[in-house]
Amino acid sequence: MTEVNNLPPMHNNTNQTMFTDSTLLQAVKSIHYAEAILITAGAGMGVDSGLPDFRGNKGFWRAYPPFARMGLSFTQLANPEWFDRDPGLAWGFYGHRLNLYRRTQPHAGFYQLLEIVKQKKGNYFVFTSNVDGHFLKAGFDPAKLVECHGSIHHLQCARPCQKTIWSADNLNITVREKDFRATGNMPTCINCGQMARPNILMFGDWSWLAGRTQEQEYRFSNWIDSILENNLRLVIIEIGAGQAVATVRMTSEQIAGMCNAMLVRINPRDDQVPTGHISLHCRAAEGIDRIYRILNKVYQS
Repeated sequence: MTEVNNLPPMHNNTNQTMFTDSTLLQAVKSIHYAEAILITAGAGMGVDSGLPDFRGNKGFWRAYPPFARMGLSFTQLANPEWFDRDPGLAWGFYGHRLNLYRRTQPHAGFYQLLEIVKQKKGNYFVFTSNVDGHFLKAGFDPAKLVECHGSIHHLQCARPCQKTIWSADNLNITVREKDFRATGNMPTCINCGQMARPNILMFGDWSWLAGRTQEQEYRFSNWIDSILENNLRLVIIEIGAGQAVATVRMTSEQIAGMCNAMLVRINPRDDQVPTGHISLHCRAAEGIDRIYRILNKVYQS
C-alpha cells in the first residue's frame, strides 16, 4: 500500500475536511481488500453535482424562494395531499425537480465509485434514499440498486386506482420560475385518466406504490445472502446520509453488524460512527476522490 507520507496533501482551507492521513489510509486499505462493496447514499451525495440541499428550511427556501414567501417547508410540500388540493403547486415543485435532475450531470465521484466497485469479485450494490436517478445516469446497473424512497423518473396514479408504475421518460412539465407553478395539462394516470404523481415516498403518504422498490429490495436481500453464504469481505461506503430521515444510516449500520463489515462514513456534518468503524469528515466528491486517487496509485504500482 501507498505510504502515509506519500498521500495527497490535505485540503483544510474550507474547514470541511477534518480527518487524518492515517484515517484516510485505513479507509483505503479496507476498500482495497474488500471482496464486495455496498454503497449507501443520502442527499449529500447529490449536493456536489449542484443539486440543492434540503437540510432545514434555509437550504430549501434558498433553492425555492417562492415557497419561502408562502412559508411552506420541504416536509409540508413533499406531501401527496397537494396533488388533490393544488395540482399546479404539486407539479410545479416536482416538475421543477424532475427537470433539474434531468439536466444535472452526476459529479465525478459517481464514476470513480463505479470504477472501484467493478473490480470486486463479489460485485456491488447501491442503497440510496435519493430519487434523482443519478446512480443510473452514471452507469450503475439497475439490477444492483435500491431506491428506498422511489424515483422521480417513475409515475403512479395519485389515488391510486391500480398498482401500475410507469416511466416518466416522455413526461415534460413546464414550470413558471416566478412562482414555481406548473402550467398546461397536468400528468394523468394511464389507467383511469385522473391525476398522476411521482412514484416517490412522501411525508404522510398512504398512497405510495412500493412494488418497484420492493422488487429492488428483494434483489438486494438475495445479494446480502450471497455475501453471507460465501463469507465475502464486505465494506460499506456511506455517503452524505443525514440523521433527519435516518433510513440510509440505519441500513448501513444494520448490514455492517449482520455481515461483520467495515463502515466508511463520508459526511461533512453527521460523521459519527459506531466504535471500530471509519469516519471521513468531508463532502462526498472530495472523500471519494481522495480514496480513488490513492487506490489508483496502488493498482498502478
